Amino acid sequence: MFDIKIGTVIPATAASTMMPQLNAKGFESYELDFNGTLQNILPTMKEHAAKINETKGESVIASCGYYFNTLLEEDKRAYLKELIKNARLYDCKIVSVFAGGEPDKSIPETMPLFKKVFTELCALAEDNGVTLALEGCGEGWYKGCTNMAYCPHAWDLMFEAVPSDALMLEWEPAHAVNELMDPVAQLRHYAKKVAHIHGKDGTVAWDIIREHGMDAGYNVFFDRTPGFGDSNWADFFTILLMNGFEGSCDIEGYHDPVHFDDVEWSAQLTALDYLKRCRGGVENYPGPIEYRGYQGKRKK
Repeated sequence: MFDIKIGTVIPATAASTMMPQLNAKGFESYELDFNGTLQNILPTMKEHAAKINETKGESVIASCGYYFNTLLEEDKRAYLKELIKNARLYDCKIVSVFAGGEPDKSIPETMPLFKKVFTELCALAEDNGVTLALEGCGEGWYKGCTNMAYCPHAWDLMFEAVPSDALMLEWEPAHAVNELMDPVAQLRHYAKKVAHIHGKDGTVAWDIIREHGMDAGYNVFFDRTPGFGDSNWADFFTILLMNGFEGSCDIEGYHDPVHFDDVEWSAQLTALDYLKRCRGGVENYPGPIEYRGYQGKRKK
């Protein structure tokens, strides 16, 4: 089978009804989004997970996502701890989160609190066989940051502060494109720290920038469904595969400025096909086994 599965992000509350429909279209994995619902699901999580496992078919639950300001929202952090303890119910080993931030401080000034909170969370994750994947949206190096895992400089500070194998990245190129960073160069450096991929791309409107600049009231960046943005995803998957990545890329839809509402899922189907081709194929075809070339075994 392919090392990279292609799927999508869906609400945890609707997953059991959505997955059979999406499985039939070829989706292979899912991130369950628990935002706004985790506290209600927790009392009956065993039953909820059993229903998910009953209806997921051959697909996998790649990640359980719960996004909030992890450093400051202690009530939600208590829910997060329960999700870390119970992710195994979904046969899931990744919990995706925001790093959080202190908006009145710079990122370097926030590192002591990050170290305190995430040392505890990573210890809990390690005890439960879970990886915490930091989602990469955000801004505000000097002030105003509510999720500081948005750039390589911050990643380096966080990995240095909390040197745990349970702390990794939930990477996507859209955030790099939005900051005018090169996502290929970024990924080549951090590929071994990627646990999960969000399938979301971006487009920079260079014509607007050339005419008006960056700060004239015009939107110069747009989130895009993969296949409609600026990036060549074959480059990303090549780098990941060369670094031993085995996991999922789940399309983070619901952001595209033109492909939404009644064409949301048509665009996601297009992205599904595109991403499968970029990873190496839509259909896994192992034969003819008599001859596969001179390169030997792909995996030892």
